Amino acid sequence: MTAILERTVLDEKITRLAEEYRPLAVSILKEAIRIPADSIDEDPRCGLSNHELPRLEYLKRTVVAIGAVERPEDVWFDGFGNLCWVVQDRNDGIDAQTKSVIMLDGHTDTVNALRSRWHEAIGGGIDPYLGWTDGSKVDREFLRRELGYLPPESEWEHLVWGRGSADQLAGVVMQIVATKVLLETRAEGSLKGVIVRAYGTVAEEDNDGGGPMYLLREELPNAAPDRVPDVVILTEGTGCAKLGPLGIYRGQRGRMQIEVEVTGKSCHGSMPWEGRNPLEFGAAIIVEAAQRYRDGDGFERDAFLGPGTRTASWANLSTPSDCAVPERFTFRFDRRLTAGEDPDAALDDVRSLASVNNAIANGLQVDVRAPLYNEPTWKGYRLNNPQIYPGWVTPENHPAVTAAVDAYQRVAHRAPRVARWIFSTDGVGFPTRTYNPPPSKRWITDGAFRYPAMLGIGPGIEQNTHKIGECVDSREFPLVIAFLARFPTSYREAL
Repeated sequence: MTAILERTVLDEKITRLAEEYRPLAVSILKEAIRIPADSIDEDPRCGLSNHELPRLEYLKRTVVAIGAVERPEDVWFDGFGNLCWVVQDRNDGIDAQTKSVIMLDGHTDTVNALRSRWHEAIGGGIDPYLGWTDGSKVDREFLRRELGYLPPESEWEHLVWGRGSADQLAGVVMQIVATKVLLETRAEGSLKGVIVRAYGTVAEEDNDGGGPMYLLREELPNAAPDRVPDVVILTEGTGCAKLGPLGIYRGQRGRMQIEVEVTGKSCHGSMPWEGRNPLEFGAAIIVEAAQRYRDGDGFERDAFLGPGTRTASWANLSTPSDCAVPERFTFRFDRRLTAGEDPDAALDDVRSLASVNNAIANGLQVDVRAPLYNEPTWKGYRLNNPQIYPGWVTPENHPAVTAAVDAYQRVAHRAPRVARWIFSTDGVGFPTRTYNPPPSKRWITDGAFRYPAMLGIGPGIEQNTHKIGECVDSREFPLVIAFLARFPTSYREAL
């Protein structure tokens, strides 16, 4: 049985303010979801990776307007395009270089809204930007089939609908409101000895962890300790359709893209013997790879993170016409890497397929690689990184996890569900082989990688993300806001 913690004045004030600001959080989230509707005629990709600027400008104005920073200069855009803001108690008498740095991280881009599909599937009445518009047109049975979890219809008044509601705009809004609460509880010690650095990152949907990769490449190597995170809190949704909302997550599998390019010889379709068909040989590779995955051949399983997985996820065919043997067939596997799995070995596993060797034996070229992500952010920065995103686990006995459990119990009055994500987060951008943080930061060494202690809590159900009818329950907001505002003190006390 979990001991009941004695609540402090700080606990009481944080939980009261978090509940008081729930309507504010709802209004900010609804506008953040709506913003792309103003710009999609000029930019159909507005709000997606590398096209976040209108939303970011709104969020930056909001951070200042609601008092989520002490001074306007405490919020800015970095060279990558991330929205950054910082709060601290400059009068706590503690040297900034000895303070604990807590980083809050949430991404501001979404996947494609698929607006016409929402209207077609739901029957009208819910728009991916405008939210709930006309309940008389909503196909409720479709929503119940489509989404992993919905509360009873009598409680739908608490839901915020729209693309990005569960993934991950609500989390970014929680960060904004939490920093407002932190500033308003300074007198009770919420910011004593800590610096909270919050980020609304960009391009995460296309290139997981791009924002943190930028920090590790451009800012942290020469940074003073007051810039280097001790703990990163990721505000991706930590709800499960079966187990309930708002777990504390302390790990996730990594992932990578495996691109296979099969080059053959094109010819007229009436004389296929004159060519070498990359589509047919490539299809055989996909079929064999799928069977190998079903058989569990070449995949590890971890008790905490779960098994590695692989699935065909994208394809492109280069062909003169639909009555020709194609010239080139390129496709990708989405490969999720569990603990103990190496990206290079995952590439070699595909290279070793009998169907790959058969294609080569028949005169085709087969190139298996991790592709580069080279799209520029809205700021014009190109990471040019291989699309390999390492997994991570924060040990259960790390002070960050101990502090997270303490903070959760203080604001929720119950013990948390501690688990891990199924999908990916910005956390994959932190594991590094090159950067050596100050020892005082207590970064985790995991094989060849180092990374800060990371954990997560955020509103939203994982199984509802990227879905038609995506939504989030606003009743989850106060607990997340309160947790984010209470954690810094719990962490300092856990050291």
